[in-house]
Amino acid sequence: MISYISGAVIEKSARFVVVDAGGIGYRVFVTDDTLQLLKAGTTVTLKTHHVVREDAEELFGFLEEEDLKLFELLLGVPGIGPKTALNILNVATPETLRRSIMSGETAYLTKISGIGRKTAEKIMVELKDKLGRGEEGETLQEEVDVLEALKSLGYSHVEAREALHAVPKEIFGTSGKVKHALKILGK
Repeated sequence: MISYISGAVIEKSARFVVVDAGGIGYRVFVTDDTLQLLKAGTTVTLKTHHVVREDAEELFGFLEEEDLKLFELLLGVPGIGPKTALNILNVATPETLRRSIMSGETAYLTKISGIGRKTAEKIMVELKDKLGRGEEGETLQEEVDVLEALKSLGYSHVEAREALHAVPKEIFGTSGKVKHALKILGK
């Protein structure tokens, strides 16, 4: 089992990076956020999950331990494979996903291709006890509304999510958060 990989990023694709570790190029599937942070030629250490199947071996890499743990929890849900789990982490941050699961709101999950209401509910049931109690805060519907508003203005999902994450917790309401996020995106 490969638990981490460290080396130079020698290639980037839309879904993975190739990391040169000891003269061998390893293809490592990563989230969109990680992909944006990594630049060709830089050295990186990724915590990995190694998937071995009859027809393939794949590595899934994460910069943060929390992301890896949530990825592995998602893999424990029947019907969720590694690519779907990675897509889930592309849509929602671990903190948002945890709050979504704890509150039983499926809005984030049903936006992911291939995840309908029943699968989202299955994820909620399977992971609710494993995640423990998360912090309560703004409603997830409000977050969804802010993301949708920013995306309708032409920003990518990743840009919108990063801007929303940077909005101070003291700002309340969808319109207030959208305004502040636009200021952040305008810089």
